[in-house]
Amino acid sequence: MNHPGKCRHLHGHSARIAITLETEQLNEQGMVCDFSDIKDFAGQWINDTLDHNMLLHKDDPVLSMLQAAGERVMVVNEHPTAEFLAKLVFEHVKSGGFPVTKVLVWETDSSSASYSAA
Repeated sequence: MNHPGKCRHLHGHSARIAITLETEQLNEQGMVCDFSDIKDFAGQWINDTLDHNMLLHKDDPVLSMLQAAGERVMVVNEHPTAEFLAKLVFEHVKSGGFPVTKVLVWETDSSSASYSAA
């Protein structure tokens, strides 16, 4: 909303997400964690929550129309930017007990945004 450029129009992305995990001690298998564990945990949530879903700010003027039409919409309190998505994924991964330090969201092949632990 209120974006001066072409992104003010409804649009979608096929994002790629990179999750960085760090620890001072490796587990008994010599890993931070098994890649399949983080892929299953984050991937399932991403598929269930974000995939084929319209993310809209709670004040977006088209929100009520899309909801009335029965469209799948995730209402958020912040603008649904790549930065916001990185933060959202970061917080989910952290809630699963993974030692996440950074999430990078590639919105296009040449544009990305990241969210890191403070």
